[in-house]
Amino acid sequence: MKEDNSLTPEEVASILKITKHTVYEMVKRGELPAYRIGRKIRIEQTDLETYKQQGKHLEQLPETSSKVNKTAAEYRSHRRPEAAPAAQGLVICGQDILLDILAHHLESHPNGCRAYRHNAGSFSGLSYIYQNRAQMAAIHLWDGDSDIYNIPYVRRLVPGIPTIIIHLAFRMQGFYVPKGNPKNINSWEDLTRSDLVFVNRETGCGTRILLDEHLHRLKVDRHMIKGYENEELTHLAVASKVARGVADFALGNEKAALQVRGIDFIPLQKERYELVVRKEDMALPHFQAVLDILASRAFQAELEGLGDYDLNETGRIVAEV
Repeated sequence: MKEDNSLTPEEVASILKITKHTVYEMVKRGELPAYRIGRKIRIEQTDLETYKQQGKHLEQLPETSSKVNKTAAEYRSHRRPEAAPAAQGLVICGQDILLDILAHHLESHPNGCRAYRHNAGSFSGLSYIYQNRAQMAAIHLWDGDSDIYNIPYVRRLVPGIPTIIIHLAFRMQGFYVPKGNPKNINSWEDLTRSDLVFVNRETGCGTRILLDEHLHRLKVDRHMIKGYENEELTHLAVASKVARGVADFALGNEKAALQVRGIDFIPLQKERYELVVRKEDMALPHFQAVLDILASRAFQAELEGLGDYDLNETGRIVAEV
């Protein structure tokens, strides 16, 4: 191979009038073939020309509008079949078993790829999207002022990066209490009772945000809650503490309550559990595969078998942010 047949990322950036960072991202996503010479990346001129020719015929996604919700079918009409699937796979942030099932389906889909699960909370997931350290993040962040899930947080925590929010499922959040609810715990107001000990989730997760937003609404000082500073990293961990009598109650989703013996679940709020991705990635085959999977009967039937998920809007494009 002759040296004058290859280009550096800097040279490609100059030709395409984009930043060098964008070139590296194109290579990482498999859009632009490249190879290494030691630690240096090189792109063949012929591959660059092929990319440019494909771009001339590539349909673009609709213009961004936070006021108009596009359907998943509209996004699936903007496929890029010529783009290579992700060579290194996708990182999906979130803690629900629903995401494990999605990852399994993605790995077996014809246009899918390998999926890596990262057990991160909602705030951390959005941070990973912003830093381009993950490709998808599942979140459930309630804004008490607007009574809206997720959109206000995506707008503020992923600034300057157009994103798409895709609905996964509705889940129920509520209190975990000992079997029979011996202390009659039924409402948010019970959080300040002096005879109760609470066990909390970690800062940054959606469940913790839900709690703190309700405390703000009720004008309750968090220091009034016994056990507020006692944190665990998962729904199962807080449920286990309640079952063992270490705490009187905790906040979490209904699914985890069914996995721990000796506790009951007190429903409080239906929440939207949704997937956030970068808009620029939506036309890639493996992201199109995600839309196909979410709309598929096989995927939804598997979730129905688990129970406790409301799938009425699964796969719907909620917003462009």
